[in-house]
Amino acid sequence: MRPVGLEVADIFRQVGPSYREDHASALSQGQRRVMSAIEQCRTAALGGHVEQCDACGHQRIAFNSCRNRHCPKCQSLVRAQWLEDRQTELLPVEYFHVVFTVPQEIAAIAYQNKAVVYDILFRTTAETLRTIAGDPKHLGAEIGFIAILHTWGQNLMHHPHLHCVVPGGGIAPNGERWVSCRPGFFLPVRVLSRLFRRLFITQLQLAFDHGELQFFNSLEALRNRVAFAKHLAPATRAEWVVYAKPPFGGPKQVLEYLGRYTHRVAISNNRLREFIDGAVTFAWKDYRHESRNKTMTLDAQEFIRRFLLHVLPSGFQRIRHYGLLANRYREVRLNQCRNLLAAPAPVVVDELENEDYRDRYQRLTGVSLRDCPHCGRGQMVRIETFLPGTLPRGPPPTST
Repeated sequence: MRPVGLEVADIFRQVGPSYREDHASALSQGQRRVMSAIEQCRTAALGGHVEQCDACGHQRIAFNSCRNRHCPKCQSLVRAQWLEDRQTELLPVEYFHVVFTVPQEIAAIAYQNKAVVYDILFRTTAETLRTIAGDPKHLGAEIGFIAILHTWGQNLMHHPHLHCVVPGGGIAPNGERWVSCRPGFFLPVRVLSRLFRRLFITQLQLAFDHGELQFFNSLEALRNRVAFAKHLAPATRAEWVVYAKPPFGGPKQVLEYLGRYTHRVAISNNRLREFIDGAVTFAWKDYRHESRNKTMTLDAQEFIRRFLLHVLPSGFQRIRHYGLLANRYREVRLNQCRNLLAAPAPVVVDELENEDYRDRYQRLTGVSLRDCPHCGRGQMVRIETFLPGTLPRGPPPTST
């Protein structure tokens, strides 16, 4: 059983100051911002408000959220809103889950060149899927898909890979019919893997030739062209990991999957098991050994280091849409798909202007943030707001 209330923020608040001091030269501004945001999230540092039950008088303080995308506590509402937006885009076809992973030689370069290499990962994955799907020997159609970047493994080590959610078919080149893939089979993974490897290595070499890659510390020698080529040599010969999971059962399962994957952070609070004597124990799944459930204990500084491995560059988009689902023509292309599939138009729920976040959360998730946790009968009503860095005035005096 995990301790009630144990959070990543607790570890950052206790160990973060010494970590900053010990790693002052290695921490980026982005990593510092993430640490600060997580430490301050839902504390008096960000301000908040006081609520009171209109039935029993119970009071509670609600501190404001940091809203940082790396914070384990700040993803629920944005995830729910994103899923509602995707619900109207689902087609009545089989959906597939394809994962593209780079080998360790590439991952090492990616960590020191996140924006450049992660962009290459997105571009070459998209080109691979669209090229093979468009080949008449395979599907012979234009497809669309969502690509989601994850940079971690269950043990929090750096492991960049893309999860792609793809409808099982596409539009024929003449635009006049829907081409379905074979039931239970999307595209041959070995063919995908070979093209993905070739495209990625080519793009990475171009980035090197144009001086877009930087190398530090243990990789500093890779600034030399010969050393760079030698480092890449094993990756050019290895089989790159591309695998397709079994297809989803239907649109509902697609949304459930997306809800688990799209707005994840490196580790959620519910995986934490213990934080004692400067050590953090957390649950993880060992996929190399039949997905066994295990626990791992790390020194708190090492835990923080691994967490910070996954801080993305500022403004970097980790969820992207391609092909038929590309942002620019998405609505037009999806309408074309529905016409070809003789599928009904989606029911669109109009968003309410200036809707309170608590009402929006309940509408999207079915969970009420207003119900009184004490009596269960009343509604929590805001009675006071306080600014960042201040505290509420306190409960009103008891009436006699």
